[in-house]
Amino acid sequence: MELNRGWWTVDGGLGTLLEARGHDLSDSLWSARLLASDPAAIQAAHEEFFAAGAQIAVSASYQVGFEAFERFGISRTDTERLLASSVELARAARSVALGAGPAPDAPLLVAASVGPYGATCGDGSEYSGSTGLSRAELRHWHERRFEVLVDARPDLLAIETIPTLDEATALTDLLRGSGVPAWLSFTIEAGRLRSGEPMEEGFRLADGVDELLAVGINCSHPREVLPAIAAARAVTDRAIVVYPNSGEVWNGASRKWQGASWSGDVKAWSDAGATLIGGCCRVMPAEVGAIRAALDSSGHANDHGCAGSAP
Repeated sequence: MELNRGWWTVDGGLGTLLEARGHDLSDSLWSARLLASDPAAIQAAHEEFFAAGAQIAVSASYQVGFEAFERFGISRTDTERLLASSVELARAARSVALGAGPAPDAPLLVAASVGPYGATCGDGSEYSGSTGLSRAELRHWHERRFEVLVDARPDLLAIETIPTLDEATALTDLLRGSGVPAWLSFTIEAGRLRSGEPMEEGFRLADGVDELLAVGINCSHPREVLPAIAAARAVTDRAIVVYPNSGEVWNGASRKWQGASWSGDVKAWSDAGATLIGGCCRVMPAEVGAIRAALDSSGHANDHGCAGSAP
């Protein structure tokens, strides 16, 4: 799999799209709850992103944790089944996309989301940079979930929204030797990991992990993207992935999200070295379509070194 050649469009905010389609995601399981209650809705959301121009679908496993699901009466066995189903739903959406029109000029990929420990707490603690767990405890916590997602045979793993070096190291230790390609993306603020650690140290983790094909950031403000690309390019030759939030901020007085679209920045990000570009929270299919259009018109050759869809 060549992630350093051409470009790839990553999808957008799966939870955002599901909420826009009328689903109540207000409890701590967020969009992961629909894996049990309405899996067809998740597949339909993936289909909508593929139809808009996404080439990589990120599964709905981000917020799935054994302890979190147990609090809702879901057994460990059922949680494992739902984890695997998150990959199957994205794969089914890909099959629909491939059958809906001409064969794409590049593969459509399914990335299994490996979210941080904090995401399963449902309290936003992934953005505080403090898990309360040691590196060894984080590795143990992630281990079984990681194994289930690997066994589901995604095209790659999206190790995403990671806030600390300890958690990133625990996950790359699990990844090393697995044989499954992956990217590692951090959530950052003011040019540093949420823990306050240098993001360059996170990007350096790609060294010595053959499976780690790309590093970058997600679930961060768009203004963080160019500095992150420069920092990654300075320490590694791996591909660079960026999929920030919409950049909008909540106006409490008007009770509306406000902010400008950043789709016009996509060419600059591509020129700076990013080869995987998409969106995170509040980035909808229309914005993903704009990202795809910007990349299509960027003038960069889109040679992935392979043809057809992934198996």
